Amino acid sequence: MTEALQKLRDPFPDHQISYLPKGGVKLAYVGHAALTNRLLDTDPAWSWEPLALGPNGLPVLDESGGLWIKLTVCGVTRLGYGDAGQKKGGDAMKERIGDALRNAAMRFGAALDLWHGGELHQESSPGVDAIIKSISGALSMDTLKTSYEDAMQIIKKATNARKHELENAQ
Repeated sequence: MTEALQKLRDPFPDHQISYLPKGGVKLAYVGHAALTNRLLDTDPAWSWEPLALGPNGLPVLDESGGLWIKLTVCGVTRLGYGDAGQKKGGDAMKERIGDALRNAAMRFGAALDLWHGGELHQESSPGVDAIIKSISGALSMDTLKTSYEDAMQIIKKATNARKHELENAQ
């Protein structure tokens, strides 16, 4: 995978994650704007197109009313599927497109952790003793700052994971 495509796999910041109540739980998702921003950061020339066009030149919907698309990022194309639920008219098409883009982008790794609902890649993180040793053994302000930032990232990931578990348990 190219370095540019790897950007799609980066976790989304908390302020770009929304929650949708569904079946007594809150499902985390990334909205159309945040995903579009990530796609543009990855490849300013990204594109999508419907898998099929009808004789009228408009996208063809399947028998369930869903839309299949091809999403191309950095020259790589992946399929995605969008559904509009019970929506009708123009709002339904916008919903299908947004859903299809999120679905296809997930095939590139975008927001996989949200689709999965847990920790996909359990990173080996240093224990508390290792963090303390790293901070206390810092020989310069730069080293101390780096150790502190590393520790804060570990704490933030653990806090977010626990927060996500608690929200999904409700």
